[in-house]
Amino acid sequence: MKISVILPTYNESASICQLIAEIVKILSKESYEYELIIVDDNSPDGTCQLILDNFRDNPGVIPILRTTNRGLASAILHGIRASSGDTVVVMDTDFNHPPDLIPLLIKITDYFEIAVGSRYVIGGGMETSRMRYLGSKIFNKFIRYSLGVKTTDNLSGFFAFKKSILDGLNLEKIFYGYGDYFIRFLYIMQKKKRFIHEIPVVYKDRIGGLSKTDLKKELLLYTISVLKIRFSKSGFTD
Repeated sequence: MKISVILPTYNESASICQLIAEIVKILSKESYEYELIIVDDNSPDGTCQLILDNFRDNPGVIPILRTTNRGLASAILHGIRASSGDTVVVMDTDFNHPPDLIPLLIKITDYFEIAVGSRYVIGGGMETSRMRYLGSKIFNKFIRYSLGVKTTDNLSGFFAFKKSILDGLNLEKIFYGYGDYFIRFLYIMQKKKRFIHEIPVVYKDRIGGLSKTDLKKELLLYTISVLKIRFSKSGFTD
């Protein structure tokens, strides 16, 4: 089984090499065949070049520089399409998502089609702002009530899945925007009755760099996305 880890980056020079080295160490210890696909949106801080300079001797580390397109969700989709693994892992690149949980997410996909790291199951949480934790928890309840989904963390973005589950889906209708892509992803997967298992994850403080998240803009974007899903008659299949 080959593992593809998708890492979307923008101005992550302060942490990306440390993260890649940690993931390589973890996957090598588990004896997985792997590839790390880093999709960089032409970071002005030289993130992509830094990866090339430090990992040019590792064929499993594959940086992709995008100069004509930007955005978190489209970067993830670009990485998925460039991947060759049977199982795909997607995560943040600032250590917000702990890499030591990657093997567990992968192992869960032997029994479930999708494994998700959740802040809102027992044992999960955030080491960052308590207000942000509570605000996100409340918004996730709004998502669950509005869309009728059972998943507790529909904004996680830390997940693993069998690549085959994407067959027949119109991926451009899912992977666009920012973190709202994950709301759409989990919604359609539950509509298609895919087996999903959530594990507890504690979000860590980011290492280096600045957050790209504008909370007010994010809340508005996610609310619109939920309402579009709720009242849309169009599907996500081709």
